[in-house]
Amino acid sequence: MPRNAAPLLRSPVPRAADSDRRRTNASVILRSVLEHGPVARSTIARLTGLSPASVTDYCAHFAELGLIRESATPERSGGVGRPHVPVDLDESRFIVGGVHVAVPYTTVALLDLRGRVVAERRIGHHTTDPSRVLARAAEGLDALLTEAAAGSTPLGVGVAAGGWVDRDSGTIVEHPLLGWREVPVREILGCRTGLPVHVDGHARALVNGERLFGQARGSRSVLHLFVGNVVDAAFATNDEVHHGPRSQAGAIAHLPLRGGTEPCDCGRVGCLQVELSERTLCRRAREAGIVDGVNPTHVVAAAERGDPVAVRLLTQRARMVGRAAGLLLDILNPETVVVTELGVIHREDCLRALREEVGDARAPAVVPTSFPDSVLAVAGGSVMLDVLFRDPLSVSQATI
Repeated sequence: MPRNAAPLLRSPVPRAADSDRRRTNASVILRSVLEHGPVARSTIARLTGLSPASVTDYCAHFAELGLIRESATPERSGGVGRPHVPVDLDESRFIVGGVHVAVPYTTVALLDLRGRVVAERRIGHHTTDPSRVLARAAEGLDALLTEAAAGSTPLGVGVAAGGWVDRDSGTIVEHPLLGWREVPVREILGCRTGLPVHVDGHARALVNGERLFGQARGSRSVLHLFVGNVVDAAFATNDEVHHGPRSQAGAIAHLPLRGGTEPCDCGRVGCLQVELSERTLCRRAREAGIVDGVNPTHVVAAAERGDPVAVRLLTQRARMVGRAAGLLLDILNPETVVVTELGVIHREDCLRALREEVGDARAPAVVPTSFPDSVLAVAGGSVMLDVLFRDPLSVSQATI
């Protein structure tokens, strides 16, 4: 059922430079509330370098919009003077929708303004026809919104997917494993939901999630390596994710991986994606008689039961992921490397194997995803939340 988005809040700013400055100031103030709240306005001014009067004006505006609220308990500074009234995000009013399109299923979710998943549903793909997959995603989101707490208003929908995703046009340009080409995701879901829709690649989405809500917050440069059925990467420096022309950055599927043996459709052997994909993991597990399906979590379950072959398959894969991470570390030299990979998420021996392959000097910089139980839901929601925290005054709002 289409939902009417509230009008855009517009400020009568005469010059582009003033508009950019206003957007930047709004962003750093709301980010300060996210990172430090409950926090006094005077502290925000000190952290951001903005004047107390400016911070007070922005906070009053955010409160009017329903993005922040005052803390119920004032705080005194040193026990003297007027008490400070801290402000914090208002988590009760707004939610965002998240959609992650994977190869076997789509995940739809609702997240609060702190990136926490409040509802989630997985929708299996009976067909990979994009119009049907996206229609079912819209239906799933509508069901979650109908069940959401009273008074929760959706700000918009973020969509994340593997493959080549053009953020600016909201299009999945190419997803070979799904057989999608030039799918106008923003247009299709926008028409079906009546909400603003933003689309990005899932590795870039998770970099944004990590820098907003995860353990990469505060890092000057972050590399994210996503290893699922699709293998891709994203890189951010100084709080900016690199997209490249038409958002093609991060396409690492055909990088050669030392020691790889899997033949690739491109005609070469040992390409990164075909070597590390969950499809390859499950095929090897079936050949070893460990599992009889295509669900990689069953391999993890077999390892948890003590199956030595399952343990070996997972740790070997982790070592190969470590080689891929080491290659990217050599090229980009990031401060933090976040790896989303099934074995690394669930098993210490896999994380240890990955770090050993990276090497002792750089191992401390390599960490697993901050969202082990909800990584796909967070990927979708983070696309929309990144838009909110970058430009909070222009995001569609509900009626004040």
